[in-house]
Amino acid sequence: MSDNFPRRFPLGQGGCAVAQERRRVGSVSYEEAGEEYFVKRRLRRHAAFWSLWSLGVAAVISGDFYGWNLGLDAGGFGGLLIAGLFITAMYYGLCFSIAEMSPALPHTGGAYSFARSAMGPWGGFITGLAENMEYVITPAVVVGAMGFLMHDIVAGLFNLTGAPWWNSPVTWWAVFYVVFVWVNIVGIEATMRFTVLINILALGILAFFFISVLASGKFDASLWTNIKPDSGGSSFLPHGIGGIFPAIPFAIWFFLAIEELPLAAEESHDPKRDVPRATIWGMTTLVVAGALTLLLNTGVGGGAAALGTSATPLFDGFKGVFGNGTAAELLALIGLVGLIASFFTIIYAYGRNTYSLSRAGYFPKWLSVTHGTRNTPHVALIAGAVVGYVLAVLIYELGKGGGALAGQIVGALLNMAVFGAVISYCMQCLSFIMLRRRMPDIERPYRSPVGEWGAGIAGVIALISLISLYSNSDYRPGVYGTLIYFVLGIVYFAVAGRHRLVLSPEEEFAMTRGAHGHPELEGYGTTRVRDIPADDAEPVAEEVPPVEPAT
Repeated sequence: MSDNFPRRFPLGQGGCAVAQERRRVGSVSYEEAGEEYFVKRRLRRHAAFWSLWSLGVAAVISGDFYGWNLGLDAGGFGGLLIAGLFITAMYYGLCFSIAEMSPALPHTGGAYSFARSAMGPWGGFITGLAENMEYVITPAVVVGAMGFLMHDIVAGLFNLTGAPWWNSPVTWWAVFYVVFVWVNIVGIEATMRFTVLINILALGILAFFFISVLASGKFDASLWTNIKPDSGGSSFLPHGIGGIFPAIPFAIWFFLAIEELPLAAEESHDPKRDVPRATIWGMTTLVVAGALTLLLNTGVGGGAAALGTSATPLFDGFKGVFGNGTAAELLALIGLVGLIASFFTIIYAYGRNTYSLSRAGYFPKWLSVTHGTRNTPHVALIAGAVVGYVLAVLIYELGKGGGALAGQIVGALLNMAVFGAVISYCMQCLSFIMLRRRMPDIERPYRSPVGEWGAGIAGVIALISLISLYSNSDYRPGVYGTLIYFVLGIVYFAVAGRHRLVLSPEEEFAMTRGAHGHPELEGYGTTRVRDIPADDAEPVAEEVPPVEPAT
């Protein structure tokens, strides 16, 4: 700590300077943060429209490479198609709502920021925690597929026999986490440039696959419905109408994480203009890519019956077009680009989500300290990687012990990620409606064309999606585990987190009803704890011994 830093600020968690005065607001307490607190938590602006569009699309694009196909096993082609139509409607309603809220509340907190202003600290924390679970678990899902794919590619290219440790999925997971967390730490400029490049490559690979399927003459629409129907089912709905329900989580995989764009608000040059445009155009890009993937990938090779349990459906699709052999392995290696795109960009998302919740005091404050020269949340990025890797290995070992296939292991992780996602979707849609009514006068550079009704319908579909996670007994234990983690997070906030909040931009905006909390205009720390209106707050006396300057 600097020698000339005011003595009235004792050292707090994460190198923060916390004043003696604290103030209670309802069930939470705020503590003053000195200027040095925000200096240690700086971000840097760089992103513009194309970077943001690439960030949104790249975060999701791996959903066209794998994961979605497990919905074929759950509900058949018809079940997944119908579920996909409802989920597309949900995501458009959500994206239009986010496109309105994000420029009005241009904070790194994203979903947490929306819910904090709409529903208070508890609503903000629950929403932020749910999104944090989504973003920490999703890279574990993606890296799971990456590890299995690399194992198969290397084994095929080099004709490996046996299972050497260096070509195990667990080893590849560690390699991918280390490499791509490091790139995220290097700086926002490198992150965004890599995002644009990897997104273009991933879309190009999909386009090449789509054209190959159509040009090869091997597309066969009858393969859509080659799953043997259950009693009372049909070729279109082999598990009956009831199959639509368990297919919902896999339909979500076509779009999951497009909602991460608001997390880039404090690193964007013009978030009020670019974030809404990038969100809607990104969603439309994903709808086109997802529809072509479902129709064309299912129409080659072994069709729905074979793809339904595959961990690498695009790889299988390439083999269906080009046959087995080196060419297919090399194409699958190129196809790994799509998985890297999502893995890399969702690492960005959990880093910023964790950073924002920590900066405001909801998570331990040391998690939000940024790199001294690169201004990236390196602590949050590393912490999320450790949790994600441990989770992937745990599910892998448990699945292996139970004889689970690679696709089932990926599916278990996928359902865990969707659990956090749909809770945050419900809360964001509710936040949209409440902000329209409680803060009608805040500036809204963009207004949702579907309004409160669109948000309401999206929220109801999200709630149904949450219930659907419990319909598949194969993945239910993982969802229960995620629920337990979610409850433990709420207990932590009730016992400790709610007493340590700081007036970050998200909190400033909520406490001043939009008068302050605009970091792109005002910077940080505009509002002090003593500025909180007396009729809304109660001072909390606390004895803190003075701290002598460092020598």
